[in-house]
Amino acid sequence: MDQKRIDRISELTRISRERPLTAEELAERAALRAEYIASVKRSLETQLENTYLVDDRGAKRPLPKKP
Repeated sequence: MDQKRIDRISELTRISRERPLTAEELAERAALRAEYIASVKRSLETQLENTYLVDDRGAKRPLPKKP
């Protein structure tokens, strides 16, 4: 997600503190928030896929996936 979209989420949040958002603004904010959450989840999954556990003997093994 690019910085422009994150800034738009922040802008809509600031506006919501001053006045009620219109239905279009609420829908836009919800869509942007969902996109942001999906982006954070993808980033975390990628990070966890590249995480390895090292045992006492120095052997590395990938972090097991949870079902």
